[in-house]
Amino acid sequence: MAKQLDYHTIREIFSRFHAAAPEPKGELEHVNAYTLVVAVALSAQATDAGVNRATRALWPIADTPQKMLDLGLEGLTEHIKTIGLFRQKAKNVIRMSEILVNDYGGVVPNSRAALESLPGVGRKTANVVLNMWWGLPTQAVDTHIFRVGNRTGIAPGKDVVAVERAIEDQIPADYQHHAHHWMILHGRYHCKARKPMCPTCIIRDLCQFEDKTL
Repeated sequence: MAKQLDYHTIREIFSRFHAAAPEPKGELEHVNAYTLVVAVALSAQATDAGVNRATRALWPIADTPQKMLDLGLEGLTEHIKTIGLFRQKAKNVIRMSEILVNDYGGVVPNSRAALESLPGVGRKTANVVLNMWWGLPTQAVDTHIFRVGNRTGIAPGKDVVAVERAIEDQIPADYQHHAHHWMILHGRYHCKARKPMCPTCIIRDLCQFEDKTL
């Protein structure tokens, strides 16, 4: 775990991230808040690309909780069978849809507590939805962000909650909204787990990672 970077270094890092990608976007395909919740829930222990391949034929026929219930468990299972843990995920999505229809009038709630009460929705999923759909500066810490935060010193922490809190506490407010997207993309395409691409990294001179591949 690297030592926490200072304010000026973090500001410079995110200034560079911003210059490289002013409006970073999540890579999960969705058409509304409901399909976003489902897509993020399906992405657990799966790639965004794999989820997108499975949902491209699903969203045109099941883009609301009621339409998902009309499709049914077997129909949904058939659509997502290429995704890891698809049977349990299908059950969660159907149960989630039932709760949304019965308790929320078919509308996705927009508080973290309400979102986390839904089957298959944890803190990370809730934070992604709150950030991407409602524009809140929430920080969804996945394996990429955890790695980047600890390697670089941007937001070191022993667990995902500690890293989330470090991001909220350390990153300047004007970069908070897109912070988790910049960190995910950096971890996914540059600061990779096994072979980080340090020679072409735009923050190489500011990063505290001791095992740089130079």
